[in-house]
Amino acid sequence: VKRKARQIELPETERIRINKSGCLGRCEHGPVAVVYPGGVWYRYRTKEDLDEILSEHVAKGKIVERLLVRDVECEQ
Repeated sequence: VKRKARQIELPETERIRINKSGCLGRCEHGPVAVVYPGGVWYRYRTKEDLDEILSEHVAKGKIVERLLVRDVECEQ
């Protein structure tokens, strides 16, 4: 995942940082990822799910609806 993230071309003022963590308080959803800014929460099951989050949300700014965790409220 980190290798794929490094391949995404972003403006000089933006960076990607990937941190490993626990369940972030949402263990009932299985593995989760949060994309900031915006605090968009995703659940994923496969490496392909993570690749889709990177290629669609991070690279293009498009929400991956099928992977959203909808009951999470974050302060923005």
